[in-house]
Amino acid sequence: MKLSRSREETLDLPGYLAGQPLRTDGTLEVFNPFSGALVGTVSLAGRDHLDRACEEALAWKGSLTRYQRHEVLLKARSLLQQRAEEFALLVTRESGLCLRDTTYEVGRALDVLQCAAVEALKDEGQVFSGDVSAHGKARKIFTLREPVPLVGAIAPFNHPLNQVVHKIAPAVAAGAPLILKPSEKTPLAAIRFAELLYQAGLPGPMLSVLLGSVGEFAEPLVLHDRIEAVTFTGSGAVGRRLAAIAGYKKLCLELGGNSPLLILEDADLELAAGLAAEGCYRNSGQRCTAVKRLLVHERVLEPFTRLLVEKTGEYRAGDPEEWTTRVGTVIDEAAVVGLERRVEEAVEAGARVLRGGRRKGALMEPTVVADVPRTCKMVVNESFGPLAPILAIRDLEDGIDLANATAYGLSAGVVTRDIQAAIRAVKGIRTGTVNVNQVPGYRIESTPFGGVKDSGLGIKEGVIEAMKFMSTVKTFSLPW
Repeated sequence: MKLSRSREETLDLPGYLAGQPLRTDGTLEVFNPFSGALVGTVSLAGRDHLDRACEEALAWKGSLTRYQRHEVLLKARSLLQQRAEEFALLVTRESGLCLRDTTYEVGRALDVLQCAAVEALKDEGQVFSGDVSAHGKARKIFTLREPVPLVGAIAPFNHPLNQVVHKIAPAVAAGAPLILKPSEKTPLAAIRFAELLYQAGLPGPMLSVLLGSVGEFAEPLVLHDRIEAVTFTGSGAVGRRLAAIAGYKKLCLELGGNSPLLILEDADLELAAGLAAEGCYRNSGQRCTAVKRLLVHERVLEPFTRLLVEKTGEYRAGDPEEWTTRVGTVIDEAAVVGLERRVEEAVEAGARVLRGGRRKGALMEPTVVADVPRTCKMVVNESFGPLAPILAIRDLEDGIDLANATAYGLSAGVVTRDIQAAIRAVKGIRTGTVNVNQVPGYRIESTPFGGVKDSGLGIKEGVIEAMKFMSTVKTFSLPW
């Protein structure tokens, strides 16, 4: 079915158990956060469906060669590229993200598939000589990677397609069967993408897409004794709960963030303002790597703030399906009410709203907030929306200390012309990523990605690292 740009059509999607459409009595309705219209319904799975998906995946005796996995991923990429506009529109309608952002998201998903297809062909083994010490023998020692028998994956709402592809594509490339639980807030693109993979030739037992709530489905998925590895992207609270119950299995947690962008005294302020606006407002601010704190040297605070306020005017909030819109809704009205409360609390503590601050339904204007006290919830906790809180710093060391003064450690950025200052920031900020003269979230699909502290366990994602996570190393030796 092709989505119409002139009107919304309601989709009725089944979920898939080992490649077969799932039909149950229970359904979930998905509504457009902007218009309130019903976008689609999805069949809900129960524990019995999870058990069956595990059994079918583990009972499957087939296998795909590296080349066959490569071909499946490339064909899926081609099919997605042909339907790029349809998928972008679907993500916009189920998430409220603006069409500019969802079009970009489809492009990122295409990159993931391309990278995974390349990696599927590579041999990652090593060779060691056994006669390198007095205690050695005339043998050669080899390593190879074998896919984990079954992976469980839980995806978030903020990137309904790209985060799903980030889970599935490395699993296909590694040859690991996977059971995916997409977010119950945005499941439609995930199911559509699974259909593309089956069409591309992926055997059904290698992928099941089942939908259910965290308590009724996600926790049983993590607890299931047949699933040996779990990859989760979502909130810190849920991540900590899943880690507490996971027991003896591989666990990859990609959790929240409170990413700072440090703007130093010597920074190119035009560049800094552009990075700040993109970092704070892209994807409606709903990215774990979004800029959540602008730490600005006090000597350039006034000119930077003026430039950011001016730049913010270019980010029009409105109907997500209009191409001129640059900021769509957040995921629902409850989320935007929480953001509004964060702004009010900051103002009560002495902050000033310089631009934006108004909301309508689930839509919130990009909001510049100056003079934010360091103890406000807006900057101590993760604020998942289009807010740009500005905090003054005295110098680089003060900026590094403030950047680290949070429970999170996912990503950071620093804007400076001084390479020595940049190196000090890279070494001093405790996060998984530090980017110089770029937004904290910049990466390509092959690079390692993940955080420390409450942002994760230090186990990385990105296609290459995810493939390692979804496989195990076997060592063997031969006489030589």
